[in-house]
Amino acid sequence: MNDTVAVPARDTSTRRRSLIAGCSAHAVHDGLTDVIYVLLPIWQAQFALSYAQVGLLRGAYSGMMAVFQLMASRAAKRWGRVPLLVGGTALAGIAYLVVGQTTGLGMLLLALLLGGLGASTQHPLASSIITDAYEDGGGVKQALSHYNFSGDIGKTLIPGVVGLLLTVISWRASATLLGLLGLAAAGLLWWWLPAQAAEPIGTKKTKPLSGTGSAVGLRALVLTGTLDSAVRMGFLTFLPFLLQAKGAGTAGIGLALTLLFIGGAFGKLFCGYLGTRIGMMKTVWLTETSTALLIVAAVFLPLTGLMVMLPLLGLVLNGTSSVLYGAVPDLAGTGKREQAFAVFYTGTIGGGAVAPVVFGGLGDALGVTMAVMVLAGMLWVTLPLAWVVQRGCTPQRVE
Repeated sequence: MNDTVAVPARDTSTRRRSLIAGCSAHAVHDGLTDVIYVLLPIWQAQFALSYAQVGLLRGAYSGMMAVFQLMASRAAKRWGRVPLLVGGTALAGIAYLVVGQTTGLGMLLLALLLGGLGASTQHPLASSIITDAYEDGGGVKQALSHYNFSGDIGKTLIPGVVGLLLTVISWRASATLLGLLGLAAAGLLWWWLPAQAAEPIGTKKTKPLSGTGSAVGLRALVLTGTLDSAVRMGFLTFLPFLLQAKGAGTAGIGLALTLLFIGGAFGKLFCGYLGTRIGMMKTVWLTETSTALLIVAAVFLPLTGLMVMLPLLGLVLNGTSSVLYGAVPDLAGTGKREQAFAVFYTGTIGGGAVAPVVFGGLGDALGVTMAVMVLAGMLWVTLPLAWVVQRGCTPQRVE
């Protein structure tokens, strides 16, 4: 059954503008976050950094982003979402301008902390802007799947372009261009976002639409997303070593990751639509069960078989996240949508940040094969959690 209703042309334009702006913000911010991986080896050589210092730089940006998301959602209630989103995007751009002028580790670390602070505004605010725009006419989950997909586009394009630029210009010039990209994106967001999205939440005159306000369901959703993110990042940590053990060289590992990421990007788009057709719980059970089985298969398949399977594995490995994002509005209480998105993103980003450290230690103790098996086993925990989430999304009838 189609969950959309007829929408006036003016509202359709507002919805489209909100979606394009939110997706663009996601692409730019995710690209600015992941381009750090391209720059880390250069910074290590430039500033004679130890691996511990490299790890500190790697965690500074994403750590600040995770920690301050809740504060960004609360600040939006007072100052409005668009000013905060635009300001955060501009701050991320300014941070890269500072990176381009940095002369040492301390200044570089400060710049990345500022960038992470700016990035903390994007996930909760852009998600809620899109959700509000599509709620009246339906199609929230499909819109959020496009939003989720756009982040992977940014992760692919921006680091790839910078990687090419580094062959012809210096890393400082590349960082300066990234800073200008952030400032340009901030200006375009300010110009493009519709006026309705700019209002502080407390000033809206429209009927307050919300989910069930199920705290139990939201906690189960956050835990599901955290486990899903932890398994995804843990598997990405071990995949190069699995490929290496099967005889893959550097080029083969690069190709394998590209195949996985391509499948993952389309998985986010496809599974968002699948969730609206068969429901959140059935989709999560399908994707998580498939992911667990394919991860186990990755251990035993020969190199050629693994390479052929990787796009499908990427599709289900990443696809679950779109379904989970789409359930956040269903569980948020009245006036708490930004906070619900912030809590969810904090959990998933935190799980993804901690997983490589935890499972790296497990790999040292038990070996890569057993660590990957543990990862696959963790996914079975998400199945009963998805059932709890589904119950939370369903309004309870009062007799």
